Amino acid sequence: MAQPLLTLDFLDKTAPTAEATPSGEVRVTAATRTGRQRKLYIESYGCQMNFSDSEIVSSILFDEGFDTTDDLANADLVLLNTCSIREKAEQTVRMRLKQINAHKKRKPGMLVGVLGCMAERLKSKFLEEDKIVDLVVGPDAYRDLPALISQVDGGQRGVNVLLSREETYADITPVRLNSNGVSAFISIMRGCDNMCSFCVVPFTRGRERSRDAHSIIQEATDLVAAGYKEVTLLGQNVDSYKWASADGTEHVNFAQLLERVALISPELRVRFSTSHPKDITDEVLHTMARYENICKYIHLPAQSGNSRVLALMNRTYDRPWYEARVNRIREILGDDCAISTDMIAGFCSETEEEHEDTKSLMHFVQYDMAYQFFYSERPGTLAARKLEDDIPLETKKRRLQELIDIQQVYSAKRNARSVGQVHRVLVENFSKRSKDDLSGRNSQNQVVIFPKGDFKKGDYVNVLVHSSSASTLLGEAVS
Repeated sequence: MAQPLLTLDFLDKTAPTAEATPSGEVRVTAATRTGRQRKLYIESYGCQMNFSDSEIVSSILFDEGFDTTDDLANADLVLLNTCSIREKAEQTVRMRLKQINAHKKRKPGMLVGVLGCMAERLKSKFLEEDKIVDLVVGPDAYRDLPALISQVDGGQRGVNVLLSREETYADITPVRLNSNGVSAFISIMRGCDNMCSFCVVPFTRGRERSRDAHSIIQEATDLVAAGYKEVTLLGQNVDSYKWASADGTEHVNFAQLLERVALISPELRVRFSTSHPKDITDEVLHTMARYENICKYIHLPAQSGNSRVLALMNRTYDRPWYEARVNRIREILGDDCAISTDMIAGFCSETEEEHEDTKSLMHFVQYDMAYQFFYSERPGTLAARKLEDDIPLETKKRRLQELIDIQQVYSAKRNARSVGQVHRVLVENFSKRSKDDLSGRNSQNQVVIFPKGDFKKGDYVNVLVHSSSASTLLGEAVS
């Protein structure tokens, strides 16, 4: 078998450009070996929600007789869990499908399926035009996978991309894939009601629905019992989480859910993503301040620093509103609270002056980290229907590089603030460069590297930071 068919070398995961972002990340299933007859291989692309969904899929199919494998050559069922948020992500999946189908010719019994956002958006093309997959399954139809696989086993193609107003997978215990045994994702809601003009998520993941608060608390409690030390509460917009019991006697908003999870154990770190600037409340910020184990890190996507462009994006806030939210974060949580963002360069009709506004917002906030992209039109979005993608590619790339250059300065500056301070670090693994060093993160989500000594994965370690770069803190353990 040709080696390139089993590699991911075509993925560029290091370039400091728009592709060096979550939409360029890929994760492959880790192997489970429980003696089940069929083998499942999943590649997950894009965001943390996709990685979490792959864990749900693995749990559903585990009960149907599938172990997971990290070796495509051994797989009976290959699933690509896809992302449509950027054009680059779709191109990557298409390239990978060509590789896998070349391999499938050597193993005709292998089934190939596409899950997630591309499945919903490109179902007809995958099944009828290109005829390159056996299964196409949308984000709300994973419970139907066993029936769809049976259809394919019987010689038919399987497809279900229907969106749901109720599905949250609250009763499914995920199989933790690629887990370090320390950190885990918990999906608290699905879908999105924010119709940002550039975004496909409302069309591919449907309307917002919040998961039963008790099932979330139970999942977090079970993770603590299993030895996990950190959970990340996931949603397209966690601040709009709102759950009510069937009898109407119990109502839980995001601040209250955050507190309930924090109270499970003082040794459990709690993170969350993503916050929408229009929805993050002072109540959430005060809850974060009240509990030491809620990490002092907020991902607050701005997308642009200009109010006219924000209106075109249908972000429902303007520049002064965003600045006011940042000011409240600083007032309630202090200057050490880390803030990250998303920025889009070259959105439809953006002028040079409006681009300068985005640069000035980056100077105002001084983000710890940023995911930055140049605009790529996504079919089906409001922007694709109503706005002209009129900024030349070279201009987009130049503007993007200017944003990246600014962020490099502030990432280094924010990390330098940590030098000379002691940080409580949760050890996640060995350093990528040396088995003599350990790697973990502090409350602000900064990566900290230090000599391993007698410490191990899952330990909390006090580390005195002695030096820093734009991406990493270096230090020594102290008592």
